[in-house]
Amino acid sequence: MTGTLRSARPKPQGNENVHRIPVHQQVYEQLRTQILFGELAPGQAVTIQGLVSELGAGMTPVREAIRRLTAEGALEFQGNRRVCVPMPDANSIDELIYARQALEPQLAARATERATVEDIEALEQIDARLDRAIEQGDVGAYLEQNYAFHAKLYAIAEAPILTEIAEGLWLRFGPSLRVVCGRMGTQNLPDEHKVTLQALRDKNASAAADAIRDDVVQGMEQVRHALENPPSDMATIDT
Repeated sequence: MTGTLRSARPKPQGNENVHRIPVHQQVYEQLRTQILFGELAPGQAVTIQGLVSELGAGMTPVREAIRRLTAEGALEFQGNRRVCVPMPDANSIDELIYARQALEPQLAARATERATVEDIEALEQIDARLDRAIEQGDVGAYLEQNYAFHAKLYAIAEAPILTEIAEGLWLRFGPSLRVVCGRMGTQNLPDEHKVTLQALRDKNASAAADAIRDDVVQGMEQVRHALENPPSDMATIDT
C-alpha cells in the first residue's frame, strides 16, 4: 500500500468533534477512503493484520470496517485471512454504466434546481483545484477533487436515497480510476465539469444532466479499456 491519501470529505473541526466519532467509524472512513481513491488497487490482496498495522487500529474495529465494506461490495474475502478490492469485469462495468447513467444525471438535474450562488462558487473552486491537478499530473489530487465535485453536486441535490446509492457505486469503480490514471496520466481524462457549471448558472437542468451523463460514460469507458488491456504490472502501479 502507498502512503495515506488526503480525504476529499470534510473533516471534523477540533479535537472535541474527532473524539465524538467512534473508533470503528474512524477506521471505516479511513479504509473506505483508501479504497475509494485506489490506494488499494483492484485485485491487490492484503492481510487483515497488515491493515491493522497500516491503519494503526485494533483488530476489532478493522474487522468491523472490513465487514461493512464487504457488504457494500467494496471488498471481498479471500483465503488465509486476506481481503482484496474486487476487479471489475465486463458485466459489472456494463451494470455500473447503466446505474450511474440512471442516477447521476438525475442528481445533476435536481442540483440545478437547488444550487445557490455559493454552491456554484464552491463547485468552481473544486474544479479549479481539479484543473491544477490535471496540469501538474497529480493523480492523487485529481482523484480527490473529481470525487469532491461529484459529492458536492450530490449534496446540493438534496436526494439522500439517490446519493447513498451513488456513493456505493463509487466504491465499486473508484479504485479502477487510479488504474486509468496510471495508464493514461491526467491529461486525457474526461472532464465535463465546466459544461455542468455553466448549466447550473443557466438553471438548465437538462444540460446539466447531459453533461454529467457524458462525464460518466466517458470515464467508465476508459475504465473498461484500461481493465481489458492491462499491463503486466497493473496491480503494482504506484501513482
